[in-house]
Amino acid sequence: MKFPRTHTLQEIAELIGTEYVGPDDFPVKGMNEIHVVENGDIVFVDHPKYYDKALQSAATVVLINKEVECPEGKALLISDDPFRDFNKLTLHFKPFQASQNSISESASIGKGTIIQPNVFIGNNVKIGENCLIHANVAIYDNCVIGDNVTIHAGTVLGSDAFYYKNRPEGFDKLLSGGRVVIENNVDIGASCTIDRGVTGDTTIKEGSKLDNQIQVGHDTVIGKKCLIASHTGIAGCVVVEDEVTMWGQVGVTSGITIGKKAVILAQTGIAKSLEGGKTYFGSPAEESREKLKQMAYVRRIPELLEKFGKNS
Repeated sequence: MKFPRTHTLQEIAELIGTEYVGPDDFPVKGMNEIHVVENGDIVFVDHPKYYDKALQSAATVVLINKEVECPEGKALLISDDPFRDFNKLTLHFKPFQASQNSISESASIGKGTIIQPNVFIGNNVKIGENCLIHANVAIYDNCVIGDNVTIHAGTVLGSDAFYYKNRPEGFDKLLSGGRVVIENNVDIGASCTIDRGVTGDTTIKEGSKLDNQIQVGHDTVIGKKCLIASHTGIAGCVVVEDEVTMWGQVGVTSGITIGKKAVILAQTGIAKSLEGGKTYFGSPAEESREKLKQMAYVRRIPELLEKFGKNS
């Protein structure tokens, strides 16, 4: 998330009520999660396990809950609760805006696009040309949709990230200020749910096709010309490279990469990154030929037990 203008370190510190290390006029251009930070961004960290990763990241401002040595060329915001203060920044720069109409007056809808009855289109949404948005689709604020996109009934674009901090009093939600971006020539089936990024974009790239009842988590990027069948669930911060095929009921854990032209067979559970150009099956996922051999061996266990049991 980039701020409307560049702020100073002092301005940001005053906004969230923290001490800081660095020049008063140190430039702050935005805020992001660690996997997408750029020069000028704020990243937050509240666990010693991730201090080094945050301090060595591309972010130039680190919102941290401990006084540490500040790396050269960076600045620190010292907070007793970085999670809370990151939420303060999201609320300030991306506050919730209640809608007054089913189709917001600030929405932009391109020539030739058809909007069926009972569609909700939020504030600052951009929809390209020659799209077809079927009944009862909900498109939350700030979503961007390209040309020649079809979205079937009941799909929701831009719901909040499933991201919580476990506190003694209950789960504390990390607020979402990002977007969903759908590129040209994408088809999205009925009753799909695509969460917006926490601070960045959840993206479905050109030419990809999604079946019905698919979940795509926050900040995930689905590449070009991917095919994803129904009941697939993809967690947050996943990278699905171009021309990947996922068949039904595939489950994908967070923060991994699935390589280009990989094929994932039905009911596969993916717990780590996978190379492209191969076919996978099972849970945990393995190359399908090896997995099917293993299953064949398992089926022979009763036969082998009976055979060797008689010979003993």
